[in-house]
Amino acid sequence: MSATLLIELFTEELPPKALKRLGEAFAAGITGTLSGLGLLEPASVSTGYATPRRLAVLVTHVLARAADTPMRLKLLPASVGLDAAGAPTAALLKKLAALKLDADTWKTLERAPDGKGEALFHNGTRAGAALAEAVQQALDETLARLPIPKVMRYQRPDGTDVNFVRPAHRLIALHGGTLLPVTALGLTAGYQTLGHRQMSSGPISIATAFEYPHRLTVLGKVVASFAERRDRIVQGLAAKAGADTLIAPDALLDEVTGLVEWPVVYEGRFDPSFLDVPQECLILTMQQNQKYFALADARGRLRNRFLLVSNLETTDPSAIIAGNERVLRARLADAKFFFDQDRRTPLAERVARLGSVVHHNKLGSQLDRVQRMQKLALAIGERLPPELAVDPRQAERAAWLAKADLVTDMVGEFPELQGIIGEYYARHDGEADVVARAIEQHYHPRFANDTLPDSPLSLVVSLADKLDTLVGLWAAAGAPTGDRDPFALRRQALGILRMLYERELPLDLAELLQRARVQFADEAVPASLLPDLLRFCLDRLANWLRERGHDAQDVDAVLALAPTRIDQVPGRLAAVAAFRGLPEAQSLAAANKRVRNILKKEPATGAAVDPLLFAEDAERALHAELSGLEPQALACIARGDYAAALTRLAAVRGAVDRFFDEVMVMADDPRVRANRIALLRALERVLNQVADISRLAA
Repeated sequence: MSATLLIELFTEELPPKALKRLGEAFAAGITGTLSGLGLLEPASVSTGYATPRRLAVLVTHVLARAADTPMRLKLLPASVGLDAAGAPTAALLKKLAALKLDADTWKTLERAPDGKGEALFHNGTRAGAALAEAVQQALDETLARLPIPKVMRYQRPDGTDVNFVRPAHRLIALHGGTLLPVTALGLTAGYQTLGHRQMSSGPISIATAFEYPHRLTVLGKVVASFAERRDRIVQGLAAKAGADTLIAPDALLDEVTGLVEWPVVYEGRFDPSFLDVPQECLILTMQQNQKYFALADARGRLRNRFLLVSNLETTDPSAIIAGNERVLRARLADAKFFFDQDRRTPLAERVARLGSVVHHNKLGSQLDRVQRMQKLALAIGERLPPELAVDPRQAERAAWLAKADLVTDMVGEFPELQGIIGEYYARHDGEADVVARAIEQHYHPRFANDTLPDSPLSLVVSLADKLDTLVGLWAAAGAPTGDRDPFALRRQALGILRMLYERELPLDLAELLQRARVQFADEAVPASLLPDLLRFCLDRLANWLRERGHDAQDVDAVLALAPTRIDQVPGRLAAVAAFRGLPEAQSLAAANKRVRNILKKEPATGAAVDPLLFAEDAERALHAELSGLEPQALACIARGDYAAALTRLAAVRGAVDRFFDEVMVMADDPRVRANRIALLRALERVLNQVADISRLAA
C-alpha cells in the first residue's frame, strides 16, 4: 500500500539567509534516501516546505514497505570454503553464521568463476525496507548533512545536550494517517504542530499527511511553501510599487521570505531631506538594517517612500507603518551624520591614515599598498597605445586616493560602499571627474558578469589594484584550494583577464605579473612563484571561456601554448574554430599529434635542418613547403590574421602525408635520423604558431 508521507521538524526561528538552502536540503535528503531504498513509486512527487520555524517535506505515493529484491552475495573463494572432499570448511560455516544463514545453506551455494579462480555465491532475497526504519534512517542522515551555517548547542528539558541549527520542539512523521515511531533531536514524532505566533492559537492537529499545507494555511495562518511565500511577496511589492521601480535584489527577497510566515506588504515614507545623502547609502541602510525595499522613479532617482514586508495582517496597519518609519528615520539620520562628517575631511588628507590599516601582516599597510598601486598604474599606463593614453598625473592621483574611503565613517558602517562613497567624496573635494570615476570603478568587476571599468584611467587603476592583490596575497597566503579562497584570488584573476580580453588591451600578462612582483621585496614575493601564478590565470581563463560557450577543444588548443597576450585569444579561438571546418584539419591534427609523440622521446638539441642530408624526395618536399609557408604564416600572425595563417598552413597537408608514407624517421644512420627529427621540430613549430593543432585530433 502507498500513501502520502509527511515529515515536519518544528523549531525556533531559523536563520533567514540560510532558510531556503536548509529547506531544499531537508526535502532532498529525505526524498533521496527513501528513493534509494525503493519506497517511492514512479508517480511520487516530493514537495518541500520551509518557514521561519519549520522544515518539512510531503511525498506522495510512498510505500509502507519496499519490494523484496534478489541478491547475489559473494562469500569466499571456493578453495577456502570447501575442503578437498567438497565439504564446508570451518571458515565457510563461520561466514554463514555471521550472515545469519542456516548451516545447511552451503549445499545450495553457487560455485562460479571469479577472476582467476572460483568463488562461492549465495543467491537469495533481500527483504524490502520497512517505512518506519527507512524514515528514521532518512532523518538521521539528512539532519547530519544539512548545510547549517553555525551549529547551536542547547539542552533538552531532560538535560540531554543537542547540536542543531536552532532548538527543535516538535516532530511529525505521518504515512497517510498512520503515525510512524521515529525520533530526532530528542523528539518523538506526534500529530501536532504550531501556526503563526500571533494569528493562530494553540496546537494544530494533522490527522492525515495530505491535509498538512491546507490546515497550516487555514488554521495556522502560515504559508508553508517558501516559493509560494516569495511569490506572494513579489506580487505584493509590485502592487504597492505602482509606477515606481522596485529595488529588490534576490538575496533580500530570499531573506525576507525567511523572516515571515504570513507576508503582508505595507508602504512607508521618510523625510525627503534625506535624499541629499547618496542613494546607495540610503538603499543599503534600508536593505541591510531594516530589510525594506527601496523605490526609484523612472529616471532611477530614489523616492522618499519604501515598502516593508510584515508578518502580521491587520485592518489598521498604521501602528506598524509608524513604528517602521520611526526606526528608519533614526537609521537614515545616522547615515546623514556620517556623510556630513566625512566630507569635512578631504580624501587626500585621509590617505596618511591608511598607514595604520593593515593590508596583510606579510605585505604591510594599506598605505604601502597604495604606493605600490601608484607605481604599477604608471607602468601600465606607459604601455597603453596612444588611443588609450592615460595622463600619468591622473593615474598617480587616482591610485593615491583609491583606498582613502576605507578610513571614512560611511565605509566603516557599510563596507559595501567602498569605492562608491569614495567617488562622491572625490567629486565633493573637486577632484577631476575621470579621477573620481576611477576611484569607484577600480573595484570593477566585483562579481561574475559585472561591468568593466569604462575609461582607460579606470582600467589602469583597476589592473594595478587586482595585480597587486593577486601577486601579493598569492605569495603571502598561498594559492586557493578547493572551495577555499578567502581573498577571492580567483575573482581577482578573472577580473584582470576580462579587462585584457574584452577591452582588447595590448598588454602582456606575464609582464604585468612581473611588474606587480617587483613592487614587493624579493623575499616577500620570489620570482619562482610567477610560473604557477600564470598557469593559475590561464586555468581561470579556460573555465571562463568554456562557460561563455567556446568549444572546449578550441580553448584547449589555444591555451596549450600558454599565450600571455590575452587580447589575441579571441582571434585565435575564432581562427581555430574556422580551421576545424577545413577538410585538411583532422589529418594535420593527427599528424601533429604523431609528431609530438615522436619528439617526446627525443632530446631537444637545437640542431638546424641540413638539406644535404636528405635522402628522400618526400623530406625535400616537406622542407621546401615549410620554408615557403613559415614566413607567410608569420606575416599573417604579425597582423593578427590568425585565420589566414591557419588556412595557409593547411596547404602543407599533402607534403606531411607523403612524408609519413615514404620516410622512415628512425633511420639507421644517426645523422640522417637526427636531421629528420630536426625537420619534424620545424614542422611542429610552423603548425603550432596559432594553437596546438594536435589538441584538435579526434
